[in-house]
Amino acid sequence: MRAVLTIIAILATGAAHGACFEDLGETGCTDEETFPLRDLRHLSCENLWLVRNTIYDENGLCFRTARAQDYFDNSDCYIDDPGAVSLSTYERGNVNRIVQVESELGCR
Repeated sequence: MRAVLTIIAILATGAAHGACFEDLGETGCTDEETFPLRDLRHLSCENLWLVRNTIYDENGLCFRTARAQDYFDNSDCYIDDPGAVSLSTYERGNVNRIVQVESELGCR
């Protein structure tokens, strides 16, 4: 059975903030730790999509797809190019690992 992913907190303290997910790593926070592949491999494609895009949303990406616009409201976005989004080392590593697992699972 696939884990159900829950955002347990979004911390907005100054410029940097990260979402925390209860089923990932020690703290589960996107900007505080590297999520182990073993934890990511327990998530569904939907939950992997959610974590990956939450990282981009927290960093100002304006989403183009209807699916992402329906979930993330774009009202506070300011970056149109995903390649221009400035991610921390943790965030970049987590996105890369999520993309790897999405590829392994045949997501998208």
